[in-house]
This record gives sequence, C-alpha cells and structure tokens, in this order.
Amino acid sequence: MVKNALQAQLLKAGLVDNKKAKKLSKQAQHEQRTGENKDAELRAKIEQDKQLKLSKDQSLDQEKQRQLNEKALQAAIVQMIKQHKINETDGDSVYQFIDDGKIKKLYINQQIYNALVTGSLVIAKDQAQYAFLPKALAERINEKMQGFIVVNNADATNDQVTDEEDPYAAYVIPDDLMW
Repeated sequence: MVKNALQAQLLKAGLVDNKKAKKLSKQAQHEQRTGENKDAELRAKIEQDKQLKLSKDQSLDQEKQRQLNEKALQAAIVQMIKQHKINETDGDSVYQFIDDGKIKKLYINQQIYNALVTGSLVIAKDQAQYAFLPKALAERINEKMQGFIVVNNADATNDQVTDEEDPYAAYVIPDDLMW
C-alpha cells in the first residue's frame, strides 16, 4: 500500500521496490514523531526563556523603583534644608572648612560662628550653596541619607593621641583660633 503519490510513480517506473518504499514511509513516520519531540523541546526552551525574561524584567523594575525612591528621598531632604536653613548669616567673621578636599571660606556673623564652633549648628549642602541648619535637623537628615552634612562640630572629638615627649603637649589649640 502506497501512501504517497510520488512513491506510486516511482514504483510504476520501477526505480524503487516495495521494500524501499516501506522503509522510506517508516522513516517519514519516525521523523514526524521525533519532530513532535523537537516541538516539545522548543516549547520548553521558549517557556524557560519567558521565565528568564520575566525575572530579568522584575529585577530591572525593582532597580528603577529603588532609584525613584532614592530621588524622592533626595528631593525631600533638599526641601527640608530649604525650609529650615538660617537666612540672615552675613557678617565679618570668617569660617573655614573642608568640602570635597577643598578649603571653603564663608563670611558669617559672630552668633552663627559661635553656634558652629559649639556644634549647635551644622553646615549642609544646599545644591551649589551651603546652608546653616540646627543640629537636630542634621541628625534626622543623616539618618535618612548620608552626604548632605558637610560640617558637624558636635561629632568632633578632641581626643587626639599625643606623644609623651612632645614639648607642646600641655598646650591645647582652640578650635576657634583666629589668625
């Protein structure tokens, strides 16, 4: 029994015998069966790729959400600094501090200067400028995010290690020394 018109034509022409025709039809059936297995493997691979893409997309979404939360927190801190900064600070006293490895100099009034030296006020970054903030607000800002507070003399400790042979060990250099 010949299933294919091409096989029937080949048999009539005498180019192929019945044994060879049966063998070819069995090979065709075998290829069809294994082709279905290949389809199953292909489906499994597609499903695996979908799961991989889904997990990758979820991790990207989490990263984007984290970045958005960080930006929102930075904006909230900038808003807090703008609302609570002390505005009337201009004066004749000079206060020098280090920011990003550079010495910065601010001209402030004596009251602000004394508050900075004692640690009741701190200096914070206000975008391209500097703002003077109360110590309590600075602590709240540092709890939320680091990097905004530039100078906090309340944290400064004067427990410097001195050499016993140093002749000037008994002399303490004050922080508010004016040159």
